[in-house]
Amino acid sequence: MFNKSLGQHILINPLVSQGIVDKAGLKQTDTVLEVGPGTGNLTVKILEQAKKVIACEADARLAAELTKRVQGGPLQHKLEILHGDVMKRDLPFFDVCISNTPYQISSPLTFKLIFHRPIFRCAVLMFQREFALRLVARPGDSLYGRLSVNSQLYAKVTHVMKVGKNNFKPPPNVESSVVKIEPLNPPPPVDFEEWDGLVRIAFSRKHKTLAANFKTTATLQMLDQNYRTFCTANEMVVEEGFQIKAAVLGVLTQLGYGEARASKMDVHDFLKLLAAFNDARIHFC
Repeated sequence: MFNKSLGQHILINPLVSQGIVDKAGLKQTDTVLEVGPGTGNLTVKILEQAKKVIACEADARLAAELTKRVQGGPLQHKLEILHGDVMKRDLPFFDVCISNTPYQISSPLTFKLIFHRPIFRCAVLMFQREFALRLVARPGDSLYGRLSVNSQLYAKVTHVMKVGKNNFKPPPNVESSVVKIEPLNPPPPVDFEEWDGLVRIAFSRKHKTLAANFKTTATLQMLDQNYRTFCTANEMVVEEGFQIKAAVLGVLTQLGYGEARASKMDVHDFLKLLAAFNDARIHFC
C-alpha cells in the first residue's frame, strides 16, 4: 500500500527511468542525491552509473524495501539511505540530484536545491506537468510568473520529457514532466529577499502596468517605510517634502518601464529595475 499523503507514485516504466538517468549525464565519479527513491526502480539505474547514491526517503517501509533490494549485491556498498523528511534536514554534498518528486514539496525542494552550497552540476526532477511548465515558462507564456523568474534568476531550466500518468503505480491524477535545472555558477550577486519583494509586487497583477501595481496604497506605504528605515540606518537625511509615489514613478519613467507589464518582462528587465530602485534608496525588504 502506498501513502498518498506522502505523494507516493512509484515510477514503473524502465524506459522512462533510463531516460531520466541519461539526461543527468552521470559520471563514474558522481555522488547523486535521490529524493523519494520509493522501491528503487530509478535508484538501481543510478547506482549502475554513479560512484555513490544518497537516497532520502521519508517512509521507513520503502527505505527497508530499498535496502533489501540491493542487500548482498554488488551495488550495496554504493548506496546510503537517509531516512526522514528531506525538507527538514541539511543536504549532504552531491554532484547531481535526481528525484521523482512528491508533488507537495515541488516548490520548496526546487528552491532548497537552488540555494544549496556548494553548487551542484545539475538536477533532473519529475514534477506535476503544470508546475514544470511554470518553471520553464518564458515572458508572454500563459504560465509565466513569479516562480518562473525566481528560478530562472539562479538556474538554466529546461523541459526534458513528458511522462504520462500510466507510467506510475498508483497512477496520479495529473500528467507529469521532467525538467533539468543547471545552477548558474557563479550565482548572480542579488539579495533574494529584495528581488522577491520586487517580483511579488510586479506579478501581483501580471497583466497590469508596473505603474498601476506600484501605485497601490499598501505598496506605497511599505516602500515609504522601507525608504525611511534605510535612510535612518545609513545616517542619511530624508529630503524635505519627499514623496515615495513620485520617487517610484520617477524610477519607472526613467527606465521606460511605467507601461511595461510583468508578464512580458524577463530576468534582465527585473535585475535592471531592482538596481535602479536600490540606487534611489527604494528597497523591498
